[in-house]
Amino acid sequence: MEIRRYPNYFSGKLMPWAKGVVVKDVKGFVFLSGTTGIDPESPDIKLHEEGASYFPVVEGAEAQTRLCLEKIKSRLEEMGSSLKYMIKMTCYIVGTPDFPEGVGNSPNWLSARKAMNEFFEKHCPDLCFDYNPPNIDLIGVAGLGRKNMLIEIATIAALAD
Repeated sequence: MEIRRYPNYFSGKLMPWAKGVVVKDVKGFVFLSGTTGIDPESPDIKLHEEGASYFPVVEGAEAQTRLCLEKIKSRLEEMGSSLKYMIKMTCYIVGTPDFPEGVGNSPNWLSARKAMNEFFEKHCPDLCFDYNPPNIDLIGVAGLGRKNMLIEIATIAALAD
């Protein structure tokens, strides 16, 4: 399998997302549902017979992003892939309805981006934003599935040969 990321430059500066990815000779793909900062270890998770539920999330965009990425790493490995075979991420970021400075300049995205780069530096240096960033779609939203969620990340990865 061959994965080639094409960096994206504006005015000679590397952007923190690739302009595209080419995958050749792939065995298959892994499509992960949106991953969130719900704390699976929390004693406060409540499920009710009526369908109502309460799923606490960790506090802040940076902590939620780290937890999302830890879950993504684990899920990819469970399904026969890894971070290094990640092809695309779609990040849903909560912000004010009009995102006056754009989603890319919103406080939640700036915190998430910092956490992502630190995570990639530690677990998959090939995806660091200053080297070979992943293919990322960034979408601003007014809200997500649970109270206090600030980020949700959907992921596509390739299966190794």
